[in-house]
Amino acid sequence: LRSPCLLYHRRCNQTMTTQSQTQEMFRRAEAVCFDVDSTVIKEEGIDELAKFCGVGDAVTEMTRNAMGGSVTFKKALSERLSIIRCSREQVNKLITDHPPQLTAGIKELVDRLHERNVKVFLISGGFRCIVEHVATQLDIPLDHVYANRLKFYFNGEYAGFDDSQPTAESGGKGRVINMLKEQYGFKTVVMIGDGATDLEACPPASAFIGFGGNVVRPQVKERSLWYVTSFGELLKELEKI
Repeated sequence: LRSPCLLYHRRCNQTMTTQSQTQEMFRRAEAVCFDVDSTVIKEEGIDELAKFCGVGDAVTEMTRNAMGGSVTFKKALSERLSIIRCSREQVNKLITDHPPQLTAGIKELVDRLHERNVKVFLISGGFRCIVEHVATQLDIPLDHVYANRLKFYFNGEYAGFDDSQPTAESGGKGRVINMLKEQYGFKTVVMIGDGATDLEACPPASAFIGFGGNVVRPQVKERSLWYVTSFGELLKELEKI
C-alpha cells in the first residue's frame, strides 16, 4: 500500500507544477482576455444598473446564482433584464453619475502587457455600453471588446437584448476565444476572471487564472490552478522575464 503522506506530497507537487505551468503560460501569452465585472472593475455592472433603477435586491441574488453556474447564463440575463427594464437614458445617466470603478492595479497591468505587445481583450457578459467606457480608460481598442448589447425602441425604452451575441450564452466566452485564435492565429491565450463563465472558457483558452480581488467564488477558487487576489501578483510574475 502507498503511504497517504506520499500520495499527498505527489498531489501537492502536481498542483505546484500545474500552477507554475500556468504562470509560465501567462508570461509568454500572445493574448490575455479579462472578464470585466468584479474583475477589471470592482462592481457587477448589472447589479449597479438594477440598484440605479430601484430593483437592486431582486437582481443581486439572480447574479449570484448566474456567477455560481447554477442557472444558464442566458436565462439569468433575460430574467434580470426583464425586471430592470432600463431605458437608454437610465443607462447613460448611470455611466455619467456612477462610472465603473477600476480594480487597483489593472491599469498598470494592461499598460505592461501592451508594452510587451500582448493583445488585451475584454470579454464580458455585461453590457457593451458600460464595457466600452472601461476599455477607453484602459486604452484597449473597442474592437477588442466582446459584450452584450442592450436594445432600445426609438423612444429610448428597453426593447430587450441582442441574444445573437456569443457572450449572451453559457460557454460564450470560450466561443469568443476560439474566434480570436482563428482570427489572429494565437497559440497561447490566457483567460482571467472571477466567475464560472470565465473558468469554463479554458479550454479553448490555454490557461485560466482565477481572480478574487473583489469577490471570492469558492467553486472557482477550488478549481483554479492559479488563483490570485490582486493584479500586483500578475505584474510581479511578468517581472520574472
